[in-house]
Amino acid sequence: MATLTFRTAGESHGKANIALIEGLPAGVNVDAKFIDAELRRRQGGYGRGGRQQIEVDRAQFITGVRMGRTIGSPVTILIPNKDLRLDDPAATPPLHRPRPGHADLAGSIKWLTTDCREILERASARETAARVAAGALARCLLREFGIEAFAFVRAVGSAQSAIEITAANFAEMRTRRDASEVYCPDPDADAAMRQFITDQKAAKDTAGGIVETHVFGLPPGLGSCMTWDGRLDSRIAAAVIAIQAFKGVEFGLGFQAARLPGSQVHDEIGYDPAGRNTPSLGFTRSTNNAGGVEGGMTNGQPVVVRAAMKPISTLGKPLHSIDLTTLQPSDAGWERSDISAVAAASVIMENVVAFEIARAFVEKFGGDTMTEIRAGFQAYLAFARQLVK
Repeated sequence: MATLTFRTAGESHGKANIALIEGLPAGVNVDAKFIDAELRRRQGGYGRGGRQQIEVDRAQFITGVRMGRTIGSPVTILIPNKDLRLDDPAATPPLHRPRPGHADLAGSIKWLTTDCREILERASARETAARVAAGALARCLLREFGIEAFAFVRAVGSAQSAIEITAANFAEMRTRRDASEVYCPDPDADAAMRQFITDQKAAKDTAGGIVETHVFGLPPGLGSCMTWDGRLDSRIAAAVIAIQAFKGVEFGLGFQAARLPGSQVHDEIGYDPAGRNTPSLGFTRSTNNAGGVEGGMTNGQPVVVRAAMKPISTLGKPLHSIDLTTLQPSDAGWERSDISAVAAASVIMENVVAFEIARAFVEKFGGDTMTEIRAGFQAYLAFARQLVK
């Protein structure tokens, strides 16, 4: 049994983006409509730019799927680009004026060039279409075990929502989120967020924000405390911070936990026999300040992850930079871009978090087929219930 992994390939204005997923067991029901719906959500959101009017992202399964089910071999997903002008020098001219906050300058030095074009083509967030496809495919596995991921926009700039997300209300919140242009299920905050983005557009500026993901239906014990790279929170944090323009990640209370005494941070443990036959095994918490992860492992509570996205680095009113060909002061270069991609970022985060959950799930209950994984999952819960009989 292979470890569940994925890789991506493709440039922003190349022929396609590609996701190669290895380690999925045979027998996963592939919900192509769901995957395409996630790709469409990634293209949406208030403040997006003109590129989203050009592309119609759909997943084409090239390998690893037969008659709607995985067959155990690597799955290759192709997402064609319509705006494919990488080899047209008139349409994609050299960029010699690096944008502050982008990969332009560091990448140009790394690859020994004064042209930022080839760096920005790969560094572009267009690549995240492949990550969303991989995560949505992994969620097809998780949903067969009642595990659901839900993400939304918590804040855009100074506009914030205090809405509470729970296992009881997240289905309703998902409906409300999907009706929102900024992917926030809080109507009052939605209006304030849209206004903030509108104000930045008028100022030829950009807007960042905070996105939040919840994962429900998890059993205790995914991940490990035995190795540093086996810790689920470290894996999730790495996957989230790797999203373009993300600068910070926290679980549960996160940084706020550093400002409080332990008595106000740690989640007291209880037991409810009525929940014995659920994935939580009946263990309860009055709070979820840990964000569902203790010691690098799920503890039976929902996983809650929050992340900060900086404003996009391409500004309508460029910041100061230099021309790499002359080293003289210049305005930063301009590329067609968004005013805000926070809504889209929530979709990306939802799916990369889900992929890491699926990765830990396959490791814990692994097998070459879904039949074996189901048996492993049920056997684990049965053994665990003997501890609380």
